[in-house]
Amino acid sequence: MAACAPAGETAAPSGGPVYPTFTAPPGVTPSPTPTHTAIIPPTFTPVPSPTPTATLVPPTATPTPEACLFAGGQITQHTLRTATDPLPWEFRVYTPPCYNEHPDARYPLLILIHGSTFNDSQWDNLGADETADTLIASGKVSPFIILMPRDRVWNEPTEDPFGEALIASIIPWVDQNYRTLTDRPHRAIGGLSRGASWAVHLGFKYWQSFGAIGGHSLPVFLTDPPRLSVWLDAIPADQLPRIYLDIGDKDYLLTNALEFEAMLTARNIPHEWHLYTGRHEEAYWNAHVEEYLRWYAAGW
Repeated sequence: MAACAPAGETAAPSGGPVYPTFTAPPGVTPSPTPTHTAIIPPTFTPVPSPTPTATLVPPTATPTPEACLFAGGQITQHTLRTATDPLPWEFRVYTPPCYNEHPDARYPLLILIHGSTFNDSQWDNLGADETADTLIASGKVSPFIILMPRDRVWNEPTEDPFGEALIASIIPWVDQNYRTLTDRPHRAIGGLSRGASWAVHLGFKYWQSFGAIGGHSLPVFLTDPPRLSVWLDAIPADQLPRIYLDIGDKDYLLTNALEFEAMLTARNIPHEWHLYTGRHEEAYWNAHVEEYLRWYAAGW
């Protein structure tokens, strides 16, 4: 088969392909066969990372609540005689948990007034003190003092000296004998039924003294409507007190409360209004005591 191959070609082994043979022209020296040098990548010896040194961070200590927080507050009954009143004034003062353990602390003052035919024990019986204890111990509200005065008679303010005695005698006595904060933002007045009438009457008449007013099942005093507009006009718009109103949907005083609320709305006076299910009775107020106290203490 080699004899059959064309000139210039070399026969491949039997059965294999035929490759051409190139002859360099005269005078041309063929390039030497290139030599390939293998490139061997450098060998890297891993350097171990330094072992981290553990830094001990002491745990943050969680403050232990004071034992006095869970011992509850205290209610003290007082009788005050004044030169202008023939009969003594009776009232109760609730001091919050740890009051005695912190002699330098001062506290906001909340005044809660009872309804007609009741006395200064009503808010106590409704659980205002126990509810305050629970809220304060849990940290939901800051500690505060509660004054629960007794209104001896149930006449209109023009015939009942209670309101003026509260402003002129009872509250100043409490300020002198208890560690109260006397500025307006830390003072609130509220009441239920007739006590709500007093809260609105005194809160608007002496608006410089109270930063918040609460009326629970409110009937406005019969002699107050002509005065309310005058009192409200005297309060600068940027100093209006916080106002909270609530009443049960089956309360026989609902119409009166609705009229008062409508007056506030017509005058664009901000207020909080709640119409709940209930009647004019202690079961209704007892169900909302916590809500009342949380509202009064908001911001304290």
